[in-house]
Amino acid sequence: MLLQRALASARVPSHLEPPGILRADGKRPDGASVTPWKRGRILVWDATCPDTFAPSHVALAAREACAVAIKAEKQKSQKYSHLCTTHYFSPFAVETSGAFGPEALSLLSDIGRLIQAETGEPKSYQFLLQGIAVAVQRGNAASIRGTARVVDDVFI
Repeated sequence: MLLQRALASARVPSHLEPPGILRADGKRPDGASVTPWKRGRILVWDATCPDTFAPSHVALAAREACAVAIKAEKQKSQKYSHLCTTHYFSPFAVETSGAFGPEALSLLSDIGRLIQAETGEPKSYQFLLQGIAVAVQRGNAASIRGTARVVDDVFI
């Protein structure tokens, strides 16, 4: 939803869960632009927010910053590899620790430039990063609240 709103700010119309763009298993990417994005192709994106501190990611996260996001973006690219001949696919990963994957940063940079050109706001890119970082923090808080017990109106 945040990417769709950002694209709307740049006057790039898009759809969430676009019909007609499917994987072999029937799953859809998160969104697609209505108009061509790059090289005459429609932008298609699929976002994920892997848990940096999940047992399956801890060793990788400890070795290198952003490693979990990079791995998640590679996995998304593999899942949607069939789209690369007809669409401009952009995997989008942000770790729960707040680290952005390189593909996510690239897409946000492009969108930020378009918003800046449309609105004249020179900090459009920074505002996009901050908005997504806040959404990740809210998701983390909701996750913690969902697993915590409440006793006498106090989370334990």
